[in-house]
Amino acid sequence: MFKTHYRLERHSIALAIAIIVVASIGGIVEIAPLFTIDETVEEAPDMRVYTPLELAGRDIYMREGCYACHSQMIRTLQDEVERYGPFSLAVESQYDYPMLWGSKRTGPDLARVGGKYSDHWHVVHLNDPREVVSESVMPAYPWLLQNRLKTEKLDLHLRTLQKLGTPYTDEMIANAVADAQGQAAPNSDQASGVAERYGEDTNIRDFDGNPDRVTEMDALVAYLQILGRLTDAAYVAQAEPQPQPVEE
Repeated sequence: MFKTHYRLERHSIALAIAIIVVASIGGIVEIAPLFTIDETVEEAPDMRVYTPLELAGRDIYMREGCYACHSQMIRTLQDEVERYGPFSLAVESQYDYPMLWGSKRTGPDLARVGGKYSDHWHVVHLNDPREVVSESVMPAYPWLLQNRLKTEKLDLHLRTLQKLGTPYTDEMIANAVADAQGQAAPNSDQASGVAERYGEDTNIRDFDGNPDRVTEMDALVAYLQILGRLTDAAYVAQAEPQPQPVEE
């Protein structure tokens, strides 16, 4: 085998052909499954898009490197399903750019963390993890409570995602800044518009406990509280009866 490789190295044309063949095999393995993606990706008619506030929280999640220690992909292993909930479906990430799947876990998987803890729990945990879990190795993020959320360019963000296929309407884009403010201010005039555009089940409340302004903590907690709750497809799939083996 090594002699064959050494001989190829002496002949540039043969080496180039071998490289093309090997690269083609790898490309086919990666690309071929995409031709059947319509048959393998589940349907989720109840799937909704991220609100501008949740989308801003997702950006903060990536900015702070949370994905490096927390995956968002529950595998089909029994112990994972028992601990975290129904295994992740591809359709649940159809509006994620980029998707945050992975298997690296210093902390627990967060694919279904939405609604598991209260807003206050998340605020305390992010501000100082040791106040909640004494043995935690997670760094603290106190600046999230201090930093006012920048919302000026959220409409451009939604417009870009619309071009990539996310079904944001022109009305959603035009009201992106107002909706981000309104979702974290339930008593404001802007709050009703959030429910109209994104559904009555949308979390509309003061997430960080400071009603006077919208902070990065508001956005990040809003994002965490929706993880695993954009659609019920995974729970429906798990509840469906599984085919039983045929007895001979």
